[in-house]
Amino acid sequence: IHSITTVSQVSVKVGESITIPCLYNSQYKNHVKYLCKGYYWSSCSYAVQTNQPQNPGKFSISDDKNQRIFTVTIKDLTDKDADYWCAVEINGGADVREYFHLSVTRGTPSLYVDYQEITGFNGEKITINCQYSNSGEGKWCRLGSSCVSRPWGSIDGTRVTINTSVHNVFTVTMSGLKTKSSGWYLCVKGDLQMPVHVTVYEKPTTATTCEHVNQPSVFPSEAPTAQGGHPSISSSFLKSFSIRLSLLIFVMVTLFIWFMFKRHKQTKAESSATSTAEEELRYFRKTSNEV
Repeated sequence: IHSITTVSQVSVKVGESITIPCLYNSQYKNHVKYLCKGYYWSSCSYAVQTNQPQNPGKFSISDDKNQRIFTVTIKDLTDKDADYWCAVEINGGADVREYFHLSVTRGTPSLYVDYQEITGFNGEKITINCQYSNSGEGKWCRLGSSCVSRPWGSIDGTRVTINTSVHNVFTVTMSGLKTKSSGWYLCVKGDLQMPVHVTVYEKPTTATTCEHVNQPSVFPSEAPTAQGGHPSISSSFLKSFSIRLSLLIFVMVTLFIWFMFKRHKQTKAESSATSTAEEELRYFRKTSNEV
């Protein structure tokens, strides 16, 4: 049993960012966590620590003590961002650690998702497209828990289906979501993993509901955006809004036409009255001259 559980190898693109989750045992809840950079543990260097002030930069770290997971984010990836260790500081003993490798490419990553962060609501479902170009078995796993590799199964009471009908994509659907479904999951294909964080909220009571909300793409220049961007408004709300907007436009256009027609009649009447007055004036002058 590992003291720390994390990914083993992730395919990433130069210039992009990646967030890596590190699950630790409960006895390390109040210990310092950190990311160490380097292939050899004996010579790796601190990249970021939970007990040090963090400035905006290449590395960031956060510790969710309830989930027992600390996450590290590495930005502006380069060819040198290959070897790292998730580690927990042990006072008076050897620190516990787990190694992971970033396979940095200038092309499309061998395994990626459109979004590393997805949210959904209780009782509803979310869909994740795991897109790949490598070979090996495809699975959907919860970090530190079970996996589903068959067309259907369940993880912690949440139903999981996997569809492989699209070439180089296996689509994962989690349905009947529960609050406890929140956590870190992994798209797995062969030796590669891609972490995905799922957050499940209570279903809102308003008419505006969302099936899921996706954050900006981890690979925006390459990955398609089939899953959409921000909270999606329900179709019934959109339909109602469209009807109301159409009625408003119709009323405004009708009022404008009526106003223009009334103004035209008024102008025409004024013009006619002016012409009649001028005719009467000319007739009066003509009559006076004849007299």
